[in-house]
Amino acid sequence: VQLQASGGGLVQAGGSLRLSCAVSGMPGSIFSFNDMGWYRQGPGQQREFVATIPRGGNTNYLDSVKGRFTISIDNAKNIVYLQMNSLEPEDTALYYCRARLGGIYYWGQGTQVTVSS
Repeated sequence: VQLQASGGGLVQAGGSLRLSCAVSGMPGSIFSFNDMGWYRQGPGQQREFVATIPRGGNTNYLDSVKGRFTISIDNAKNIVYLQMNSLEPEDTALYYCRARLGGIYYWGQGTQVTVSS
């Protein structure tokens, strides 16, 4: 299983970015996974959960991104998106996508998001 994240960049506060995570190598479609998620790690901080989208369930978000970020899946393309609006300098971090299959977690490489004030 491989996860390839992209879409990061430098943006001014209040701007938007859309992160993509292309998933390959799984048995079947992206819905083979129990859930997909986005995490981030800011400078000098631990990695934290940002958003998850379970198979057939409700999405979950970090409180500080609720109403600004949206996680979604394009099943036909096997891509997980994270639409990020109204970005704040505090959102600056390396963003990772993650897939869970039972008790096994797969991680992609990070994509850097930098928000300037």
